[in-house]
Amino acid sequence: MSTTVATSAQLIRLEETYGAHNYHPLDVVVSRARGVWVWDVEGNKYLDFLAAYSAVNQGHCHPKIVAALKEQAERVTLTSRAFRNDQLGPLCEELCRLTGFSRFLPMNTGAEAVETAIKAARKWAHTVKDVPDDRGEILVFEGNFHGRTTTIVGFSSEEQYRKGFGPFTPGFRLLPYGDAQAVEKAITPETVAILVEAIQGEGGIRIPPAGFLRRLREIATANRVLLVLDEIQSGLGRTGKLFCYEHEGIRPDIVVIGKALGGGTVPVSGILSDDEVMSVFKPGDHGSTFGGNPLACAVAHAAIRALVDEGMIENSARLGDYFLQHLRALKSPHVKEVRGRGLWIGVELKPESGGARRFCEALQKQGLLCKETHVNIIRFAPPLVITREEIDWAVERIAKVLS
Repeated sequence: MSTTVATSAQLIRLEETYGAHNYHPLDVVVSRARGVWVWDVEGNKYLDFLAAYSAVNQGHCHPKIVAALKEQAERVTLTSRAFRNDQLGPLCEELCRLTGFSRFLPMNTGAEAVETAIKAARKWAHTVKDVPDDRGEILVFEGNFHGRTTTIVGFSSEEQYRKGFGPFTPGFRLLPYGDAQAVEKAITPETVAILVEAIQGEGGIRIPPAGFLRRLREIATANRVLLVLDEIQSGLGRTGKLFCYEHEGIRPDIVVIGKALGGGTVPVSGILSDDEVMSVFKPGDHGSTFGGNPLACAVAHAAIRALVDEGMIENSARLGDYFLQHLRALKSPHVKEVRGRGLWIGVELKPESGGARRFCEALQKQGLLCKETHVNIIRFAPPLVITREEIDWAVERIAKVLS
């Protein structure tokens, strides 16, 4: 049997030949990873400045998370929800004690968790608020990214996400992001919920005006409307707080979580809420064969403990400020704006600079991996275990490429 190792070019060719072309990745083929570093099949080393869109907040192959994965994989991995397992209850308790919510409903992917929040909000409106069946409306925002299901892309403002995938689910109204006055005007007796990202990640690390989330909380409370925060990317330490909404001192009715909950190993997601909302679900209303499986629960428990016990949230706050200061101090003819919170930063380039993709490709050649969004924006989101020295290393290369 041949022991020849395939090259990056060969593996890229296989993917392009036999895989669907629904992604346009950078041409780096990762074969190994540890902490903030990854290596391609030829052994070239790169600093990961995307962290799998915040799914690897704890760093690649965190030893305690991997240990939990291995230990649980040798015991039992899946029972379905037809039976109980010994990992789900402890995970629910851990999350509720940490966040202050009463209950956790587990799913797998982020989009599933958003769909779960939508179902919960609608059923709450019909059974508790007495909104007539099939009449409820959820307020959403331009530039949103909540996933890729047909319901979710139906209320996207990005034409490519929608084109060719209709007809779409009704019941959503699109409003300008950051405009609380537009929200207040849009509220009707049939408004079910306000679904919002605390910071729009895919939208380009768009941070709403100060006080926006606080005002949404006030509007929702005054009108008996649920405030639903999608913290799939912004949560679990990314912005220097456990959740991004904590920066404004509010508490939503539903929080959607995912990505880093799986510690970069398995998909884990879900919603957190209190009894008034969660009690609307009855057996058979909602579910998932893999949601709450023992393997995912064991991993999620270890992932949460790593974030909290090892000070990763505080590291994100401290080094996020440090990184932002250095990026804003760069003298570059290409940079229009640098914005961010914690270790979640967007560098918006001037339109005449030729797009962010070419700069990401140049950074790859310098040993730093990141990704563009919305043509002119580079996203920087390293694992939260990064050090000051590693940020200095990155800033050197970013300065060189953007000069």
